[in-house]
Amino acid sequence: MAILSDAQVSQFERDGYVVVRQAVTGAPLEAAQRQLADWVDESRSQTANWGTCQDGKARFDVAEGHSAERPMLRRISNPTEISDVIKGILFDSAIPDAITDLIGPNVKFHHCKINVKLPGSPTYVGWHQDHAYDPHTNDDVVVALLLLDDVTEDMGPLMVVPGSHKTPYSLFDGDRYTGTIGEEHRSAFEQAAVPMTGEAGDLILQHTWMVHGGGPNTTGRPRALLICDYTAADAFALTPPAMPSAQYGQIVRGQATRFARLKDTVIELPEAYEDDSFFGLQGQKAAAE
Repeated sequence: MAILSDAQVSQFERDGYVVVRQAVTGAPLEAAQRQLADWVDESRSQTANWGTCQDGKARFDVAEGHSAERPMLRRISNPTEISDVIKGILFDSAIPDAITDLIGPNVKFHHCKINVKLPGSPTYVGWHQDHAYDPHTNDDVVVALLLLDDVTEDMGPLMVVPGSHKTPYSLFDGDRYTGTIGEEHRSAFEQAAVPMTGEAGDLILQHTWMVHGGGPNTTGRPRALLICDYTAADAFALTPPAMPSAQYGQIVRGQATRFARLKDTVIELPEAYEDDSFFGLQGQKAAAE
């Protein structure tokens, strides 16, 4: 059964995003919120990034200025590997069903993360496109972003630039890989950007080429996003994943295929980076650096 209406599918194709109100509610959402609260509490006993992902990088990333009294946890990488609650939402809820409405019946899991902006967090997200981090043979790739908190405009919400998914931008400054689109585009993005505000349980479906970013959270309320990249089964990675997962490539709907579908285009390939998260790549220090 379709989750998205024809009008919502048309909006996604035209604008590069669509919002599904109250896509996840009740017990699953509440369990995810409790899980995140537990991780925030755990961060109070840490002085720097901790935990280990498949690539050896830290799973839990905390911003400069983090302390027990003022935790600054800003990312949890691939939480599906350590939380059945999060895995259930991303593998077994209506979310992957909605993805099939956009890219067809055969869908793979790529990776996931939780981005957190706790009260007073200075963390920002520089303007970028996700496909430039993880290019594939075709761009039937959708990023699902589930609001774990109510989000208002003063909380540093996700900002999207409608229609920008039709224009690839470089994440290089000359020969240096920065993970951010050049400053010369910033003003235009800021003028056109739309804030993704809403209630906990709302779902944003975003095209992989959508230009997006977000500012710091200046309020006394937390703002967290559960984010998952899904690809068509016939979209195959051109580079190793920026955030490898033990569940990478797992079929979540439909069937696998050995045939790669190729889009006739030219794609700039990213460079590997040593930082635990892309926040470091974009120039934002982690705790104890």
